[in-house]
Amino acid sequence: MRHLTPYFALLAALGLTGCAGTATPTGSPPPVAPQWHADLPHAGELGDLRAWWAQFDDPLLARLVEAGQAASPTLATAAANIAEARAARVAGRAALLPTLDLSASASRGRAEPGAPAGSVASAALQASWELDLFGGLRAGADAAQARLAARDAAWHEARVLVAAEVASAYADLRACEQRRQQLDQDASSRELTADITEAAARVGVRSWVSADLARASAAEGQVLRQQQQAQCELTVKSLVALTALGEPELRRLLAERTARLPQPREFAVPGVPAALLAQRPDVHAAGLELSAASADATQADAQRWPRITLAGTVGTARSQGLGASAEGGVWTLGPVSVTLPLFDGGVRRANVEAARARHTAALAVYAARLRTAIEEVERALVALQATARRSGDALAAERGYERAYQATAASYGAGAESLLVLEDARRSLLAAQGTRQALQRERLAAWIALYRATGGGWQAPAVSLTHNAAATPGL
Repeated sequence: MRHLTPYFALLAALGLTGCAGTATPTGSPPPVAPQWHADLPHAGELGDLRAWWAQFDDPLLARLVEAGQAASPTLATAAANIAEARAARVAGRAALLPTLDLSASASRGRAEPGAPAGSVASAALQASWELDLFGGLRAGADAAQARLAARDAAWHEARVLVAAEVASAYADLRACEQRRQQLDQDASSRELTADITEAAARVGVRSWVSADLARASAAEGQVLRQQQQAQCELTVKSLVALTALGEPELRRLLAERTARLPQPREFAVPGVPAALLAQRPDVHAAGLELSAASADATQADAQRWPRITLAGTVGTARSQGLGASAEGGVWTLGPVSVTLPLFDGGVRRANVEAARARHTAALAVYAARLRTAIEEVERALVALQATARRSGDALAAERGYERAYQATAASYGAGAESLLVLEDARRSLLAAQGTRQALQRERLAAWIALYRATGGGWQAPAVSLTHNAAATPGL
């Protein structure tokens, strides 16, 4: 008993040290504003934005978004990252459990000259279990779980971004088609004006300088029309790349409805920023990465303290030789392995400092993500507010130019106005229509940006982490 006293003393010391625990890095994200500083949309209601694209007045948009998500390499990479993180979680959880191996051996031989040959066979189960005295193994499992949840949130973030990218490209194409129609009419008007001016110059009514200017304006109109046509073609190519649809099929689908911007269903925004941030998958992922970094620091610190591993075997053995044989069960309990770090040149301490530095970096990323999320929502709200204010003026301007054009057309029909004045009024009306349509495209872009900024209808799942739940900031 006297020889076992130092052994029990060591175990007691380990137990007391284990109760002390390990150091956990601390830190807090910046406070979130209690309210928005931009006006919220007055129309719409809180709803499930996951089906938002299907609620547009253009069914092709939802189909293109779905195709884009199915073909996205970003989503495929995010899915692969989830699979990798899921495997890492299995490894992290397995570290908390005992390991069990089966071993078997057989041999035959002669121990000395002249002796009969003998054989020995055995099979045994070998078990080993490391006690998690200082929480390092649990911290590793928690870090793996947090990173798996973060990868899942990153996949949803990619899904939202791809949907917004496809929708923006589709809206760009429809706006481009609208602009191309306007430029077609504008170019035709300029061409007609040039023909009239040249005819007037031939009879001496107008100067040739005016005719040259009119012809130059007509040429400029053709350049603008061709430039816009090329831009529309490039946008189609972008949609082909985003959706992976065949170009003939895509053009057939696009031809069913041309030069019409899709109209969104307006939705409401939570009045409290913290409630909206909880719907952002990127913010949630950054918070999970912060929790994982905290667990990594705890795991690194646990490596500085003693480790105890229990082992044992149970099995059966059979031997035969010298005319006799024996068979029976065998077992061992132990050894109890105690590893006490003494000197490593500062490697373990450096690992702890590196883990804490990564935690500090993760906290900075989390804080930046919060600020970026607030900024993106505020910018989208400001854009919606600005387009709403300008919409009335743009519509009033278009109606005014429409009335002026109708009056000029009536005067031209009565012989009171020239064709030049009529075409000038037509181009003014086309410009006003272009301004209003550009404003509609800008407002649609603001709604798409708000969809993206609010998380696209994603909701954070319940994630239970046993490690350092209080130290990790939540929303």
